[in-house]
Amino acid sequence: MPAFKPIKQSRISKEVTEQLKHAILLGQFQTGDKLPPERELAEQFQVSRVAVRESLRVLENTGFLTTRPGVSGGTFVTDLTFEHLSNAFIDLFLAEKISIPELVHVRVLVEPEIARLAASHVDEESAHLLRELLEAEEVPSRTLVEDINKKTSVHYILAEVCANHFLEALERSLMAMTRRVVQVVEPQPLWLHPAGMHRPIVDAVLARNADEAAEAMRKHAIEFGENLIKMAEIFREKKVSSGL
Repeated sequence: MPAFKPIKQSRISKEVTEQLKHAILLGQFQTGDKLPPERELAEQFQVSRVAVRESLRVLENTGFLTTRPGVSGGTFVTDLTFEHLSNAFIDLFLAEKISIPELVHVRVLVEPEIARLAASHVDEESAHLLRELLEAEEVPSRTLVEDINKKTSVHYILAEVCANHFLEALERSLMAMTRRVVQVVEPQPLWLHPAGMHRPIVDAVLARNADEAAEAMRKHAIEFGENLIKMAEIFREKKVSSGL
């Protein structure tokens, strides 16, 4: 059990949150571990159970903890993923703190480097998967969600292969925001992202040609970005004309 420090009256909840988070990040609590009950934590921190409860709520909202009901339930340490980072970016987008042109701009900057690195790190397993994904993209989709899943899969694999976890986190966030925009507008998939757009990128990655992969991805990000911006403008014009 980590040796937590007593906390002054000010900033109680925040201090409890920081100490618990620090213990998780240092591995003093492992994924799946059950935290002590609120009463025990309150006694060790020398704070009220209300302060502990607020701290646990914050850590749950930020993805560090999860609460399970029932006799065998309690508060457990979760496996940190990129999902909460993606959700944070989506919230900023929905709050109109991030625009679609800004989203496109960042994709043009980030994705070519991901493709460049992927060409240097691709292995036989990921190469086989990329070939399968290209073939799947050629098959007509029955729904918009199915089409989105197909068209984003290549980006997810390249991000995993690039061997840079920070770039992977950024790419997952960019893909999450792009998916959100497309699902809200519900465009015609063939117009927004025709099949075959990823082929030059994947071919260059499989050939382990880093410069060609980066350039192919840059062209793709620009072309798709222009379609995405155009789609959003059409959607905005329809909303205005309909009085929404």
